[in-house]
Amino acid sequence: MLNSGLSLAGRWQTAGAELFKMKDRHSKEYILSPTHEEAIAALVASISPVSHHKLPIRMYQISSKFRDEKKSRFGMIRGKEFIMKDLYTFDQTLPAAKNTYAEVCQAYDKIFGAIGVSYAKVIGDNGIMGGSLSHEYHFLTKIGEDSLMLCDTCKYGANKEVFEGENCPSCKNGKIQEKHGIEVGHTFVLGSSYSAPLDATFMDSDGKANPLEMGSYGLGMTRILAAAIESLSPADEIRWPLVLTPYTVCIITPKDGSKEEAASQTAYKLYNDLNSINSLRGDVIIDDRGSLTIGKRVLDARKTGYPFIIVVGKKSLLADPLFEVFDVFKSECLDLRLPDLMDFISEIVSPRNANKWKAAVPG
Repeated sequence: MLNSGLSLAGRWQTAGAELFKMKDRHSKEYILSPTHEEAIAALVASISPVSHHKLPIRMYQISSKFRDEKKSRFGMIRGKEFIMKDLYTFDQTLPAAKNTYAEVCQAYDKIFGAIGVSYAKVIGDNGIMGGSLSHEYHFLTKIGEDSLMLCDTCKYGANKEVFEGENCPSCKNGKIQEKHGIEVGHTFVLGSSYSAPLDATFMDSDGKANPLEMGSYGLGMTRILAAAIESLSPADEIRWPLVLTPYTVCIITPKDGSKEEAASQTAYKLYNDLNSINSLRGDVIIDDRGSLTIGKRVLDARKTGYPFIIVVGKKSLLADPLFEVFDVFKSECLDLRLPDLMDFISEIVSPRNANKWKAAVPG
């Protein structure tokens, strides 16, 4: 990104050392974008003025961002390169922009509710972004870098950096508790702080050009993955939220040359049976590395983070075959007959039972 947009909006001077700056052979200055408000405002400015009949405008992208961290740490949580989902919105009035803001926040609440990791939405610091209103979304975890002030009675929450006083300003009688979180999303009402200097305008009903009211919304895709794992996992294995896990079920076949090797075909039939469940199709993997012991593959499966591991072993050769089912989150091992196994997995992956399963997820 050329520095011209950042200079017009003032962030070239205020963003500080976290900007990756460079010059090309013609001595033009560029940055590796840490965020794209100026670029999107300039894009809209290139077709301005936009008719008020075309509003609101909402544009999103999923792309890499760059930040020259002084000390990169925590893997994907705080790295110099990361992937974000950005949404930029443009409205004709500030009240309309705030209505858009409420709609997007509601959508974010649904997203984080579906992920199932305990989270908090708190009033945030506008920082170098500017604007009149912002909220941060945090996964609650002891390793979180941010301190959050949360009310135990109502839904009020604020980053400690912007919290004032000792009591909850919303319900007046709630007790404020300090918790730690990892920021995974941020929303801003920016007003015209970018659209005005970059000439992103709309034509109102009187034929007059006015600056657009802008909003900016971000979800840290790589952060969500890393923070979810940090929030849910013990030291020796990965635990994914069910909706983010690479595969929900891992089937482990018998070891080559073992007495139970005759049950290998049963494992492949089970694989096909589970894939016939609509909500599980494509979400089952089979570990048929028969040169490895079952125990070694179970350990690998737990480290990879499959929530449910099914072992086709000695018990599958019984007259009434049994399958060992490891429920990783509950640290349980169940011996189930095939009909019971199918019912068990079907219930777990049924959308209507998603909240029931989440209740068992720690954190």
